[in-house]
Amino acid sequence: MLEQVEKAFKDLLASLQLAKLYGIQHKIFRDSVDKAYLSLAKALEGRSELVIGIIGEELAFEKEILFGLSKAIGPAVGYLKNLGIERISFGSNVQKDELEKFIEFLASKKDTAIDQQGLDFGSLGIRNIVIGKLTVLGKDKVDELGIKAVDYMNIYGSAADMAHKSFSSMLEGEALDALAVKLALNNILENLAVYHNEFFKIVALRRHDPQTHIHLINVATIAMYFASRLGFSKADILDIGMSGLFHDIGKLYISHGILTKTDKLTNEEFAKIKSHTIFGAEILLEHIESLGILPAVVSFEHHLKYDMTGYPRVNYSRRPHIASLIVSICDVYDALFSRRTYKEDYSPENVYNIMIKDKNTAFEPRLVERFFKIMGVWYIGCVVSLSDGRIAVVREQNEDDIRRPKVEVVFPKDRKEFIDLKENSSLEIKRSLNPWTEARDYVS
Repeated sequence: MLEQVEKAFKDLLASLQLAKLYGIQHKIFRDSVDKAYLSLAKALEGRSELVIGIIGEELAFEKEILFGLSKAIGPAVGYLKNLGIERISFGSNVQKDELEKFIEFLASKKDTAIDQQGLDFGSLGIRNIVIGKLTVLGKDKVDELGIKAVDYMNIYGSAADMAHKSFSSMLEGEALDALAVKLALNNILENLAVYHNEFFKIVALRRHDPQTHIHLINVATIAMYFASRLGFSKADILDIGMSGLFHDIGKLYISHGILTKTDKLTNEEFAKIKSHTIFGAEILLEHIESLGILPAVVSFEHHLKYDMTGYPRVNYSRRPHIASLIVSICDVYDALFSRRTYKEDYSPENVYNIMIKDKNTAFEPRLVERFFKIMGVWYIGCVVSLSDGRIAVVREQNEDDIRRPKVEVVFPKDRKEFIDLKENSSLEIKRSLNPWTEARDYVS
């Protein structure tokens, strides 16, 4: 019984995710509703109702906490929490059209807390589904403000876990669940527009992790935000995100010893490094049906460089695809900041100078300049020393002055304040603090 309940709720939330990803008119969503309804009907057999609760970050059914299910569909659970839903009850007479309308209703809210007191499901044709709050003895009155608390780390972590599973599946020759990967990226994308600063703080914190999939989820996240700011459609943004996620898949077939070698590479070793673009494209070409052609193109082209002097060597003279140019910028940006045994730590000033120096050669000039207008010289979460000796953390960028962001002073504690450096000409950033050493006491 418990297994069928888990399947029913998993199928329901998968359908919700598909509605958000493809829209309610798409056949994929329609088919998912059929699947969710069949699962729900089986779970309801012999019962008058089925009630699922959300307790903290976990799903609960009767006396059971569904830990495994909660972890697998964490972002979707977070979405329901953001809507203010702690309890969903399905009556035994629920019909498929009711379930479809219910899912469409949830998908339309887009993280906006639902006014449950003024909600009339009957007028929507939904009579056998009820949502509400959990009643807990001794609990204070529910906060009527509906303050949102998105679990950004859980959303990021779920996407990173899905990426890791996908790479493992490809290495072992198993089927790739491309839809699950795209849904995981979509969970990030849906929060980037408003909460990009929170995700960029996580990206910065995870750059010390040497695992390849962490770098790739960082590149995908940055690339999606960059593409969204450039005005790409949602479908194209997700394709670019998928391309960023898989662009280095070919490196999984190269010796770890070569990839992390601290000494100068031999010609043979460097040739193997360069071959990852071709290996990656060949792997991804085997998954065109599920991934499309763009990830294979980006894998092949992301080291070509804007002026075509990179690798692999090609005989045509056209520029790389725009997605390749975007991913290339995001790839180099995150790689320069990442801490590795085979490279020195670069400060934000150095990263900016290195990349701007390479515009017109490695990078399309307008794209890389626009990138730093958006990202700034001093990244979100960067700990800096101000000209008056105080220590501050960068909280927000000023796109019309990339060297003068908005910062929060964190030390000394008795002189804390929020400062817009563009508006305060008496102060400036003198230098950044190394995030792995001297800045650790100030990172929040």
